[in-house]
Amino acid sequence: MANKINRSPGNILGRFYVDDQCVDCDLCRNMAPDFFVRDHDNGYSTVARQPSTPEEVELCKEAMESCPVEAIGDDGE
Repeated sequence: MANKINRSPGNILGRFYVDDQCVDCDLCRNMAPDFFVRDHDNGYSTVARQPSTPEEVELCKEAMESCPVEAIGDDGE
């Protein structure tokens, strides 16, 4: 499970985040490319934009649930 204490510094502030357990597998970026991007300098994913509609939230939740190392967190509203 992702830990907000280990939240990667490249994440935009908000509900969803990626922590330091990310293995740069590209799954979240393929599932939700409008929200997850690659930090090329550090070699992991970060959240570049927070979802604003229920459909976008669901897409981010699907990416979070699919993460093989549980590096995506959701702090809720």
